[in-house]
Amino acid sequence: MRIVLATSSYAPYVGGVEEHVRHVARVLLERGHDVVVWTVARDGRAGVREVDGVEVRDLPSPLPARSLRAILGFAWRLPPAAAAWLGAARSARADVLHVQCFGPNGTFARLVARALRVPLVVSSHGETLADDGGVFDASALARASLRAALARADAVTGCSQVVVDDLERRFGLASGRGEVVFNGIDAEEAEPAAPPGLPPRYVAAVGRLQHVKGFDLLIDAFAAASLPADVGLVIGGDGPAAEALRARAEERGVADRVRFAGRLSRAEVAGLFGGAAAVAVPSRFEAFGITALEAWRAGAPLVATTRGGPPEFVADGVDGLLRDPIDTSAFGAALAELVDDAGRARAMGAAGRARVPDFSWEDVVARYEAIYRTVTGDRDSVGASAPQGPTPRSPRPTP
Repeated sequence: MRIVLATSSYAPYVGGVEEHVRHVARVLLERGHDVVVWTVARDGRAGVREVDGVEVRDLPSPLPARSLRAILGFAWRLPPAAAAWLGAARSARADVLHVQCFGPNGTFARLVARALRVPLVVSSHGETLADDGGVFDASALARASLRAALARADAVTGCSQVVVDDLERRFGLASGRGEVVFNGIDAEEAEPAAPPGLPPRYVAAVGRLQHVKGFDLLIDAFAAASLPADVGLVIGGDGPAAEALRARAEERGVADRVRFAGRLSRAEVAGLFGGAAAVAVPSRFEAFGITALEAWRAGAPLVATTRGGPPEFVADGVDGLLRDPIDTSAFGAALAELVDDAGRARAMGAAGRARVPDFSWEDVVARYEAIYRTVTGDRDSVGASAPQGPTPRSPRPTP
């Protein structure tokens, strides 16, 4: 098939959506499909480049705002942007247009799909729930555009059931139309390389330093936990909350035991997790929780949030511990439990490691392929080769 992946962001930018789409594009290409990636041009200029042998088109994606100046600027930028999107569509001659993480990319892709009568698939990665900026709460245009896309889409997926539920509850997705397709992970990280200067024993956490990720709650939990003095906390990542988190560690009296490692490469994340006494995912909301899969791959014991996607695939007490990060005492006690009981921590890490094959990128792509065949009318091969994959656990805790 000829498949276009229209994503909100892409390499060289780093994040969960960028990694997801990059791996999906790679596996689709390996399986014989023609793949093109369209992404939002952050500088507003159209361009064409190549990443991993896949054509990537950076497309200007202006949206209107309320001020007169912004409206005039939008009117000026819209015609060349529309021409760039239509030109890309005519060049791609797509059989399927697949929106990954709905933003300006989704608005333009929806209009292109309607104009050229191309089947449209929309995949949500929790952008309606896990955004500190609250775009879909603040912008009536964003809400209306997503509603229109969900009504027009031939298929809709979410990275967890809680994401699909939100699309139904707030954005008009008809009940039963959304399908859960979990995220994936490579079974091995080629060359793990831990960042230098790590403490002998430590709890690790990685992610963008922003409110929704709950690293302030993790610092509180770490400070409240009965952990030996030689156990540190290492937080990897950067973001707008960095200085506030440093101040939080000072306030809680643990600044000498908390290290902020900054942005880490994938190899450094793997190395960091490989030596951790526990890996924490303390998010106030987590649409899925790729960090949990990274912990499992490293064989590290996991303490994950109950708020969002992790309860759908983590078995509490078996391959991880599930705790509400708002209850910092309980979250800290779970960390102490794993640090104090090395045997249980090893068993839990091994159980998590055994789950990794359930989340291969090949299985993720096979699920998407089955959807593509359905929406294009090629039903003969649907179902035979598409794995069911891991399914959400039921009942789920209420976030």
